[in-house]
Amino acid sequence: MDDRAGPGAALPPQQAAGNGRRSVVLLTGLSGAGMSTALKGLEDLGYEAVDNLPLALVPHLVAEGDNRGTPLAVVIDCRNRDFAADALLRQVDILRERRDLDLSLVFVTADVEVLQRRFTETRRRHPLAQDRPIADGIQKERAVLAPVRDRADLVIDTSLLNMHELKRTVGGRFAADRQPGLLVSVMSFSFRRGLPREADLVFDVRFLSNPYWDENLRSHSGLEADVQAYIAADPDFDGFVASLKGLVGPLLPRFNREGKSYLTIAVGCTGGWHRSVFVAELLSQWLRDEGYRVGLAHRDLAAG
Repeated sequence: MDDRAGPGAALPPQQAAGNGRRSVVLLTGLSGAGMSTALKGLEDLGYEAVDNLPLALVPHLVAEGDNRGTPLAVVIDCRNRDFAADALLRQVDILRERRDLDLSLVFVTADVEVLQRRFTETRRRHPLAQDRPIADGIQKERAVLAPVRDRADLVIDTSLLNMHELKRTVGGRFAADRQPGLLVSVMSFSFRRGLPREADLVFDVRFLSNPYWDENLRSHSGLEADVQAYIAADPDFDGFVASLKGLVGPLLPRFNREGKSYLTIAVGCTGGWHRSVFVAELLSQWLRDEGYRVGLAHRDLAAG
């Protein structure tokens, strides 16, 4: 996911959680999925970052009565000899009971094929593979961590993300200047390049008139007025936009009441260049006008 709800300037440490509590992010997940990159993204936001922390040391790191208030990000994973999924979840439950902490459990994952390729390209050994093939280590780790993934507040699939997109994803979710409440991320994408895995709602606009077939518009994007006018001239366009607003509008307050803090709406077309870009622009502006905090990204626009 790539959004523009970026990090911004860090607030004073005591405001990091936005509610007077210390923000603590526990990062875990599959080896090679990008936990270190996510941790670096949080460090860039002003979080105190600790990698590869033994689980037994977590209570000491977030000791009660520690009034420093600096937001904290910690990676805990299978590299540690004392790691166990049930022990991690017990620790999460204990920390959630503390009124001085605002805890988030983040699970970073990726497809088996993607992880295997990453380990092969870097010539790294998988920590659970030992003398077995890399794929065996990945499958074993997935099984061990399945209960943790099920309990995570946020699951980030990095299969289609580069390191910069992963950092922006983390920034949109945990930036220190975020206000409480729902943050909506709107993105355009190309169906040819795959569905965004982080999307909560997906809308297909391939039924709209396609500017690609107009040679004068083909090289232009949905950010430009002539392309937008072409798409808006489709006789079904106004009705679709009205229906889209009518569907999304009532859902967002319900997501907000249920405590969901981050929602991704994806709009796709064939190439991710014309129709989806224009509709995503319209949708994000309408949401801003409705009073929501909105991040906007065009995932495949640069690829053309």
